[in-house]
Amino acid sequence: MKFSNILGKAVMVMAVAIFALGVNAEAKGKKIGIQLYSVMSAMNADPKGSIDKLADMGYNVFELVQWGGNPKVFGMEAAEFKAYCDSKGISVVSTHSSLQEDPAKEAEVMENWRKLFAVQKAVGGKYFVIPSYRVNYTEADVKKMADYFNRVGKIAKEEFGLMLGYHNHSQEYKTLEGTDKVMWEYLVENTNPEYVFFELDVYWCTMGEKDPVEYLKKYADRIKMLHIKDEFVIGESGKINFEGIFKQFYKNGHKDFVVEIETPRELRAQRGDAAAQQKTNDAMFEAAKKSAEYLQKAKFVK
Repeated sequence: MKFSNILGKAVMVMAVAIFALGVNAEAKGKKIGIQLYSVMSAMNADPKGSIDKLADMGYNVFELVQWGGNPKVFGMEAAEFKAYCDSKGISVVSTHSSLQEDPAKEAEVMENWRKLFAVQKAVGGKYFVIPSYRVNYTEADVKKMADYFNRVGKIAKEEFGLMLGYHNHSQEYKTLEGTDKVMWEYLVENTNPEYVFFELDVYWCTMGEKDPVEYLKKYADRIKMLHIKDEFVIGESGKINFEGIFKQFYKNGHKDFVVEIETPRELRAQRGDAAAQQKTNDAMFEAAKKSAEYLQKAKFVK
């Protein structure tokens, strides 16, 4: 074989390798987040080992869970948790937690919110999201809920530099009793945009028989985060218009999203002993891995 042919083939091999590395680097350079509720049991049992696994999959943004107002983050002090995430190139964008309104204990409730906000501020996040809230679906009660969120959001922003958000499920797309007003739309329109934003769970919105893209168009300035969710692994069901959702979200000038994976019913039913729990944990990490791969490969995800 002539030297020129050998050299030509070598150049081609190098070009392919460089191209592949470039594609891989571009994929790895994406900001892909995950709500740690997706692997909650594993995080509670082994937070650092679980963080390592998620980092290896390409996740570099976390949304936390602070249920119960525990000042520790998965058993770790906030500063320690942040330092470990920093060492893995992971940033914290948000957390989930909620406190019900109690007019008889207004000062105490607000002080408990401040404790939660202090933890979130310590880990470096900019958002604090209420994942669910008990309320009767009447106009009067949801208006009270909106007013409460405005008060809490004012504290979050003015005292801690955080934005308070609300995360939907499918039921928020029902109408308020005796009206044709959609509960979620009413809540958006009766909260102060200076203090309250919305994290749109695109799966639950779709299951509520609404179009996430249309909501992103209508409430472009209010929806600042997305929960990217599917029936299990992201992109496998074919039911969610992820391309349209991402394109409109970016067009609106936003970029913060996190994957959330619900544990399937059949796996929840098997939990109990250590072996069953390990099987569930393995399945959830595998779903997280496949979801990250889907998003890394998707050209519409920046």
